[in-house]
Parts: sequence; C-alpha cells; structure tokens
Amino acid sequence: MTESPSPRDPARFFDRDMAAAYDQRNSGLKPISDCLHFLTGLVLTDLPDDARLLCVGVGTAAEILSLAQDHPGWSFVGVDPSAEMLEVARKRLEEAGLANRCELVAGYVEDVPEQGFDAVTAMLVAHFIPLPDRPAFYSAIHQRLRPDGRFVSAEISCELDAPDFAAMLQDWGRVQARMGATEASLASLPDMLRNVLSVVSPGRTADLWNDAGFTPPVEFFQAFMIRGWHAQKRATPS
Repeated sequence: MTESPSPRDPARFFDRDMAAAYDQRNSGLKPISDCLHFLTGLVLTDLPDDARLLCVGVGTAAEILSLAQDHPGWSFVGVDPSAEMLEVARKRLEEAGLANRCELVAGYVEDVPEQGFDAVTAMLVAHFIPLPDRPAFYSAIHQRLRPDGRFVSAEISCELDAPDFAAMLQDWGRVQARMGATEASLASLPDMLRNVLSVVSPGRTADLWNDAGFTPPVEFFQAFMIRGWHAQKRATPS
C-alpha cells in the first residue's frame, strides 16, 4: 500500500486531484477568504504604486488575484512546492490577464533568489511547516524583504491546552464540515491539529517572528482558528 502523502509534504499532498478540486472544496468558506484578502489589501495599502510582492505558498493565486485587482502597478512572484497547484495558478492568472505581472516559481521561499520585496504574504502556510523548521522559514522571508518591508501571514493558530479549546474545536469542526469533512475526519481533528499539522499558539508565533527580526506582529484577522498578523522587517534581528 502506498503511504498517503502528509500535509507536511505539500509537494506531494497538493497533487493534481487536490489542486484541481482546491477552489471548489474551499468555496463554502469564500466569505472568510474574501474578508482575509480584503483586510490584507488594507494592511498593505500604503505600499508604493509599483510595489513588488512575494506570495509564499501561492496555491491557486487567490491573493494575487485579489490584490492585483485594486493595485494595477503591483507585480508579484508566487512560489509553491506543488507543480500542480502552480499549473492551476498559471491558468487563473492568464484568464484574468495578469500573467505579465506575475512570475511563478516551483519550490519553497529559499528557492526565490530575488530580494528587496516590498511585502511578503504567506496565507495558510505556516502550519504546514514543522516547528523545528519554522525559524528558518521566517528568516528566509525576512531576508527577502527590503528594509521596513511588510510581512503578512495567516495560519491555523490556537492554544491547544487552553480551557476553551474544546469549544474552539467544536467551532472548527463546523468549518471543516462546511468543506465536506466526513465523520471520520472530524473525529480525527484533535490528532490532526496536535500531531500532523504544526499548530502553535499566537504567543509562540509572535516569539518566532521576533526572533526572525520582525516588529511585534499586529493581529488583524481571526475566523475561528485562523488568525492573521502583519509586521515590518527590523533592520537586524534582536
């Protein structure tokens, strides 16, 4: 029997079938994603008219499509380890007439040679990064930003041992059910959060960002367990 790919190995997890069905699977949460993208645009609204953005884990290019619509002078680099997801992203960008403003890179943030980006986004990416690798992930993002560049990220984040975790888990189950989760997958949610994904508390995320050289992150979004923050690059790590 072939082992099922783990979410910690996104290049294998987001295969052709997953990539093709990704947007449809998440369509039930469109109000949440639309709000996240809208607020991300507000957070980044003071970037230069010709800003250059790096989108880490670009997936099907949802945030590029959202940000590019309101900022016709911005250009983008999107990086993702899944060739299948990039194929979907490329098609969507071509259909939207945005291909000339976007470059897609197969790989991880470390595989992007360009530096000096005005902003980096990482939407629903960090919880796929094993905790021991998280400092290098944030440091690689820090290195690719210009001085005072902006970092915007959203991830599944909660305190797994908090008194209200059981109630939060119940709410999170409703989110997953909206996405078509089966009874079996709903029953496995606690194990998924604790042992498969790398879910950490908001406080731990703040510490990791500080260690990588960012200003204290500002939380600008929360929808159940999904939280979003933004921060600026400090000149040197503390």
